[in-house]
Amino acid sequence: MLDFLLDNGGTIAVGFLLAAAVCLIVLKMRRDRKKGRTACGCGCQDCPSNHMCHKK
Repeated sequence: MLDFLLDNGGTIAVGFLLAAAVCLIVLKMRRDRKKGRTACGCGCQDCPSNHMCHKK
């Protein structure tokens, strides 16, 4: 087991960093959505996809 960790330590570290980055991005998106912010950054009134984001 120790040999596996020593041989693949860099790969494991990069994997953990990527997983942490993805988790932080998802958390930020959830917080922004709860606050009513959109991911695209444009105004919703002129957006052709407004019906997909905001159900009436």
